[in-house]
Amino acid sequence: MSLPVRERSPRPGGGRHRRPVPASLPPDAPVLVLACPGGTDGPAADIAAVVRVDNPQIEVRLTAVTELSKALTDSRPSVVVPLLTWDDPAVLGEIGKAVAASGAEAAVTEALGPHPLLAEALHIRLAERGLARADRVRLLNVGSPVDAVILGTLGGEQAVAAAQPTAVLLASRLTMPVVAASLDSQPGVAVAAQRLRAAGAERLAIAPCAIEAPSGLVEQAATEVGAGHADLLGAHGAIAELVARAYGSQLAT
Repeated sequence: MSLPVRERSPRPGGGRHRRPVPASLPPDAPVLVLACPGGTDGPAADIAAVVRVDNPQIEVRLTAVTELSKALTDSRPSVVVPLLTWDDPAVLGEIGKAVAASGAEAAVTEALGPHPLLAEALHIRLAERGLARADRVRLLNVGSPVDAVILGTLGGEQAVAAAQPTAVLLASRLTMPVVAASLDSQPGVAVAAQRLRAAGAERLAIAPCAIEAPSGLVEQAATEVGAGHADLLGAHGAIAELVARAYGSQLAT
């Protein structure tokens, strides 16, 4: 039985860990528009709620990408933050078209990853399932629950390529091999598992680098290769903080 894992608080502390967004903003500060490639319920709604609670000085709007132009129709400037873990060209293209069609003053940020906070969230999700040690202490002679991790992506070869920096960050945290592979296209997780086992990694785990995914997709991939799997990122606190950081970085520029 694995012990419960404490998530990192999304609220930044003092000292060098400054707030991602100033504590006070002028009345005409840009609206934060959270653009979701899927629906606006479930994890997307939870993420928006956390951002609002942690940053009451920001007006936060949640919208599907297909409805984005309607969320940009007033005279307030906006900062559009795509709810993506990688720069998906198709989704970003839709967002760009919606912004242009609206005629509104809006800036679009990059995706939420790669970022060390994203790797941290993936680590915690693995630890919650007993598939990784929750701490980062390297000096103890304690065996790892798995030998290697497959970073599962959605979006085909482009997503796999874009996830490579996140895989490197996660490998650094876990001190074990981490390879990115597609959950929804070929060659996918099965090929990655075969290569890892050929290199001597017998016990594998899948860490889905996605906020949402089709029902059963991760479980099926894990069953097919005989691996454990972590939960989806969902509304992890680090995702909400990355949204606030994206908004704050845009304000700074």
